Amino acid sequence: MSIFDITIDTVKGEEKKLDDYRAKAMIVVNTASKCGFTPQFDGLQELYEKYSGDGLQILGFPSNQFMNQEPGSSVEAEEFCRLNYGVTFPMFAKIDVRGKDAHPLFKQLTKAAPGIISDQVKWNFTKFLIDEQGNVIKRYAPKTAPKDIEEDIKNLLYK
Repeated sequence: MSIFDITIDTVKGEEKKLDDYRAKAMIVVNTASKCGFTPQFDGLQELYEKYSGDGLQILGFPSNQFMNQEPGSSVEAEEFCRLNYGVTFPMFAKIDVRGKDAHPLFKQLTKAAPGIISDQVKWNFTKFLIDEQGNVIKRYAPKTAPKDIEEDIKNLLYK
């Protein structure tokens, strides 16, 4: 199955196919509003503003699987990001990113780019860089700041 066959839910509960992002480079990131890494929204938004015109899309997926750091609804998570960090890239419905109930998107991403110790997403703000054909190029640890992946984004967009 291609990543573009996967369906995701919007914050409003509507289904959306990832095929809508075909021919775009993507960063897929699991997020949380009460995490030590939450300020990374600033850096993600900067990357989005700088490179979206050249074909970069950032997709945010709130998850409450790590120490209850995203306790509110999907709508509350999106509002938090918009109001506190000026996020304009798409945020989607809360999902599980690990375990038996992990969303198919994250199952596929972690299979394509396993972690060092475990294939599972270890924490909030794990980031996956995906090319225009839906291939996972690289997985980044939560502590990797968005600015530290900018060179990989440029290499992907301007190859």
